[in-house]
Amino acid sequence: MSDESGNSSTGGGGDDLAGLSGFFFYVFIVHPATAWILRPGRFERKKSIMYAIGFLALLAAVKTGMEMQAKGPNHYSLLGVNRSSSPLDIKRAYKKLSLQLHPDKNPNDPKASSKFDRVKKAYDVLMDMEFREVYNKFGQEGINSNKRFDETQFFIELGVFYVTWGIMAYVLTLGKRSGLARQWTFTGLIVMLVIEISIMTSRGNPFPSWFLPQNTEYEAIWLLHTLFPAFMNGCRSIGGYLYVDLEAQTRQLLVALQEQNKDILLVLRDVQIGVQNIQANGGGGGGNRLTNATTSAVGGGGGAVPLRATPTGKIKELQDRLQTSNSTVQQAVTQLKSEKSNSNFGFYAMILGYVAFSYIFSS
Repeated sequence: MSDESGNSSTGGGGDDLAGLSGFFFYVFIVHPATAWILRPGRFERKKSIMYAIGFLALLAAVKTGMEMQAKGPNHYSLLGVNRSSSPLDIKRAYKKLSLQLHPDKNPNDPKASSKFDRVKKAYDVLMDMEFREVYNKFGQEGINSNKRFDETQFFIELGVFYVTWGIMAYVLTLGKRSGLARQWTFTGLIVMLVIEISIMTSRGNPFPSWFLPQNTEYEAIWLLHTLFPAFMNGCRSIGGYLYVDLEAQTRQLLVALQEQNKDILLVLRDVQIGVQNIQANGGGGGGNRLTNATTSAVGGGGGAVPLRATPTGKIKELQDRLQTSNSTVQQAVTQLKSEKSNSNFGFYAMILGYVAFSYIFSS
């Protein structure tokens, strides 16, 4: 297993290359696989969404876990201490490990010397408060390059990263069908930006002592950057699956209303003709039947029993037609309302997430 200091020797280019390879992995492999799960008719609607979310979460967890395993333990995990440990606690932990891992006490272990050197390096970094702060913010790469926090440089690098990902997200979510996915993706990007700025600009440790006690701010930001491609492609897949064409629904609603009006006018005309015939025949019992050709089975079904051609029967037919048409209109209206509520979900989720984040890390 390689350790963190060894991996950091590749510099920032290695992390960028890993992020780019992860991006293509999710776009060209994971996204088609998720689309296969969400193909209409393959599973029930709720099951399809659950299977897709579970597949994406499992894949992201496995891939991120393997990358973390390859990076190796950080200095805190290597010494068995926490971020809030005092220099005395770190010194005690180092003394205990140095006695266990000293090459003289492990003559049969060819890696004893390298293990002891890693522990010694971790001890040297964590005992120096300035190096320790740099390590928490920038990782071992920051120690190797003697990096210090510069607000101007930080915001320039931040802008380059988020503008790049913003352009990628916009290109991948072009089109009317990707509107919901685009909203979710940019909501997640804004939340990630707020979290990163809050972490990097805070003085000292912004996390509570119980939250990932052996992980640094640098690793938290690395985790966010690593999981974002999975989040974005999950939004693309599920957003496209849940897409509702509002224009088509509006057209369907207008057509249904138009057909309903036509039915009403036709039936009312027949009722008017029937009433006129009754009045012309002097109210005779045999003359109150309607002879208009529009009398047919309710709902257009060939096997339905036709109604009696009387004004009362025509009114009953009108009621049945209105009920059938209203069900179509009501279905279209319901879908329009659900789409409207979904459009506001991302905005409210972003606000709630920011409030929760501020409350947790300010307490």
